[in-house]
Amino acid sequence: MSSSRSPRAAWAALRHWPRRRWIAAATSTPLVFLTVGVPTALVPNPFFSRSVPPAWWNHVVLMLTALLSAVVLATYVRTGPAHPDERERTGRSLGTAGALLSFFAVGCPVCNKAVLLLVGTSGALTYWAPLQPVVAVVSLVLLAEAALRRLASETACSVRSGV
Repeated sequence: MSSSRSPRAAWAALRHWPRRRWIAAATSTPLVFLTVGVPTALVPNPFFSRSVPPAWWNHVVLMLTALLSAVVLATYVRTGPAHPDERERTGRSLGTAGALLSFFAVGCPVCNKAVLLLVGTSGALTYWAPLQPVVAVVSLVLLAEAALRRLASETACSVRSGV
């Protein structure tokens, strides 16, 4: 029996994905990329701008966020009939937290209204900006863990409670 977060089980699940899951992952990758990239102005657009130019790692984190989020989202596409006792909570909170943190990690440090209210402009540049790479790593770890758990749980045998 495989662990609930086994990389081997996760790779096995990916190898057996049906076409509709790959299509879901392929379509959600650019959607996540734009959902995070447009408001953070990493994707140039007429609606949002940045007061502080992006760091070199912002685009890398944005792309990894889009890819990992797409994998997590694609795991919600059904591949067969649902079992009445089936629960799809594995990794849900981790994926949500990871995606939300990545938004804060790649955003302009002085464009975040919550940070500005808490620490002001100089505090945002002094305290928040240096923390953003740490937040980015945490967000990617959470997304990777969510993907790993969701994929690995697909190959695990379900245990039914006694009737």
